[in-house]
Amino acid sequence: MMSNSFNATLLHRALRDFVISPSALDYALYGRLFQCFGELRLPLQGKQLHARLVVYSETPSNFLASKVINFYARTNGISEARRVFDDIHQKNTFAYNAMLLAYALNSCPRDALIMFSSLACSAADVRPDRYSVTCLLKSLSDSLIGDGSLVKEVHGFVLRNELDADVFVGNALVSYYSKYDKVDLARKVFDRMSERDVVTWNSMISGYSQGGFYEECKGLYREMVDSSGFMPDVVAVICVLQACGQSKDLTFGMEVHKYVIENQIKIDVSFCNALIGFYAKCGSLEYARELLDKMPEKDDVTYSAIISGYMVHGFVQKGLELFKEMESPRLNVWNAVISGLVQNNSHESALDLGRQMQTFGLRPNTVTLSSILCALSKFSNLKVGKETHCYAVKNSYDRNIYVATAIIDAYGKSGFLSGAQRIFDRSKGRSLIIWTAIVSAYAAHGDAKSALSLFDKMLISGIQPDPVIFTAVLTACAYCGMVDKAWEIFDSIKNYGIQPTMEHYACMVGVLSKAERLSDATEFVRKMPIEPSAKVWGALLNGASVASNVELGEFVCEHLFQIEPENTGNYIIMANLYSEAGRWKQADEVREKMNQVGLRKIPGSSWIETSKECHNFAT
Repeated sequence: MMSNSFNATLLHRALRDFVISPSALDYALYGRLFQCFGELRLPLQGKQLHARLVVYSETPSNFLASKVINFYARTNGISEARRVFDDIHQKNTFAYNAMLLAYALNSCPRDALIMFSSLACSAADVRPDRYSVTCLLKSLSDSLIGDGSLVKEVHGFVLRNELDADVFVGNALVSYYSKYDKVDLARKVFDRMSERDVVTWNSMISGYSQGGFYEECKGLYREMVDSSGFMPDVVAVICVLQACGQSKDLTFGMEVHKYVIENQIKIDVSFCNALIGFYAKCGSLEYARELLDKMPEKDDVTYSAIISGYMVHGFVQKGLELFKEMESPRLNVWNAVISGLVQNNSHESALDLGRQMQTFGLRPNTVTLSSILCALSKFSNLKVGKETHCYAVKNSYDRNIYVATAIIDAYGKSGFLSGAQRIFDRSKGRSLIIWTAIVSAYAAHGDAKSALSLFDKMLISGIQPDPVIFTAVLTACAYCGMVDKAWEIFDSIKNYGIQPTMEHYACMVGVLSKAERLSDATEFVRKMPIEPSAKVWGALLNGASVASNVELGEFVCEHLFQIEPENTGNYIIMANLYSEAGRWKQADEVREKMNQVGLRKIPGSSWIETSKECHNFAT
């Protein structure tokens, strides 16, 4: 980038030439000036320079026009850039590429797509080149419009025009497929590339990390270190550290840290933040705090990383203490604390902090709303839920998949199913998370028909189910005692490459118990290929309680009293079973046993929503 003093010299020379005669204009000089003004974000000076061209009726040709287009693209003047482009008499590929880059820089993917199509259909001597393709893919990648079919068409164009051998085009394809959750296609492009550079490796490693393919991310990083001929830079290292943190792989992450130190890789604040986040997620909180204290330069991401680590591991007070030490925490730090409070079931504190945050002039964003709505769902506070929804709509946050999902969840738990359904119907680009939310909403209210219908529609749409949504549909079947349908769904779980979890077994026990098939439920538990957990035994105990089956209750409690001896609910259910059967002595013995181990019935709590707030009280 040019120095300010050199900029002043160039501007003085340009204005002098304009005064003398337009025929004496040095277009190369003006091209450098427009580039300089664009890089330094100096819109006024650039417009003055352009105005001189207009005064002397100078219509920039392809070279100079491209420089002017680039200047406007970098100073938020995309409409002016387009007017300059339209005024070019005979456009060449260079000019088209300048406009495609302008659209990429200003997040105008549809305009970029139209421009590329126009270029592809233009005269034979003006055709898209590798730069055209990379600019278009950048636009599509940054905005992620469509359903992924667009990039396949672009990819087809690349293959037909033999541009696939270009490393920049390959990198753009890998990056796009990765961002669109098509990591398998990104890897195919990666494997077929005859030439790779550091960006290629970084794009694929990042794609694996961001897509949740943590083992693949670590494996590709090791391959890069061992055999690629390229040394990982700070970008690759950050991605791998994030993968190690998410997979709780402390050993691998420490190897990466050691590699950075031994090879003296240039690091920055982003790397230090990733390192602190990795150690914090893996539970090495003291070392993470030590790193934070030694950092000469910190930012809000630094504090968010360590605070999130404290919250994830249940050290809520330490997280709050560090938060209170900050002078002017920004929104992302508030979000880390609010989210951490929600994770630790401190829902009222999370809501209070959300209100306090706004008194400091900070406005909630999508991350804040997702956490606040999650807290609200615990209170079934429909009024505040609707107010939060209105705020999301007003600020266009309702289009965010996580906010939409949180609204559906909050409405579902408040019993406002019609509202939840409307949000779902209006959502675009539905992912598994939003399907799970609406299915769970209906399942929680016993509407098995709607839950199963939506589940079938999801499968038809091509969405791959996960263990969570199977739990939701089995729960729906349990509410209604739909044994045959439950068996059908349970047996299909393995068809999707998923091993049934303890939640799935517990749901099946609930289904059979609800249908008063306790003997089948008992036999099902005995034949489980894994050791039954408290959830499974608890579902069977609930069935025994509903059926007043004392003998089965005794059998189940023998296991439960060993697995979770401090769960007062099991003692109370068994004592009530004895009481209902008139076996008062044994009921007293169970209660006495509960007292001997120092347990007491946890008091219930209720809340009532008034016009102003939600009041909580013991019952």
